[in-house]
Amino acid sequence: MSQAETAGPTGATGATPPPRTTGQSPRNPGNPRNPLWTLGILRSEITTTLRRHRTYALLAVLAAVPVLIGIAIRIETGGGGSGSGGGPDGGGGPAFLTQVTNNGLFLVFAALAATLPVFLPMAVGVVAGDAIAGEASGGTLRYLLVAPAGRTRLLLAKYASVLTFCLVATFVVAASALAVGALLFPVGEVTTISGTRISFGEGLVRATLTAAVVAASLVGFAALGLFVSTLTDSGIGAMAATVGLLITVQILDSIPQLSGIHPYLFPHYWMSFADVLREPVHWEELSKNFQLQGLYAAVFGSAAWARFTAKDITA
Repeated sequence: MSQAETAGPTGATGATPPPRTTGQSPRNPGNPRNPLWTLGILRSEITTTLRRHRTYALLAVLAAVPVLIGIAIRIETGGGGSGSGGGPDGGGGPAFLTQVTNNGLFLVFAALAATLPVFLPMAVGVVAGDAIAGEASGGTLRYLLVAPAGRTRLLLAKYASVLTFCLVATFVVAASALAVGALLFPVGEVTTISGTRISFGEGLVRATLTAAVVAASLVGFAALGLFVSTLTDSGIGAMAATVGLLITVQILDSIPQLSGIHPYLFPHYWMSFADVLREPVHWEELSKNFQLQGLYAAVFGSAAWARFTAKDITA
């Protein structure tokens, strides 16, 4: 190649260099500073997470739990009233279960109480643990970072997709429980834990609020799982480690001799959602739960960002 051919825009050939890819106009959708580009990444991550076959399987298992509970109670009681008392604590069974035969709406609370300690967080742990490590093990993480999105935006989009799954999974449980409860048992006025009665419509609002509280209770654990996901390039290893941490912390929270650390463990206030069914709603334990989840999200979200932004991406 002659010197004239490489002389640039003033050379003899009159060739112009290709346009630079940096400093693009804000109207260019490829510009990482464009909010539309960020929304595009977020939409893509959420869609990808929710459309995976693994996600469908997890949601199907979660939706089946209220069905099994409802059928078991129906068979046990023959569909008749439990006769166990007026409030949710009036019978010998677990909280809310004794009231399901009197009002099918209580199946929502019973299903959330049954799935929150294990099933829901395990499903979230699988999704969160696989968020970054799964891309690395599949060899797609490097290609995601080729786009001018930046590691911070990608990490935030991953976390948002995990939180979306938390919300969807929780409401799948609640919706399945509501449908099964209305099909197998009578519905009507709701007796609160405080002993007062509220209308079915208000009870439905309380059930929706309860599902939202349960989803919010998983925010801190989701951040912890995302942090674990940045520590390894093995998706299966990250999922196993996240679920292992969940089981370990649950065991620690059940040991009375360790009561001094219980208020600092992320699952300690999970069951505070029952306070939504009091009249009036008791916010003390709920507030502690939200504050603890926010603390975990801030600490482990920052740790995930520090690790991911400094990580050498080789896959």
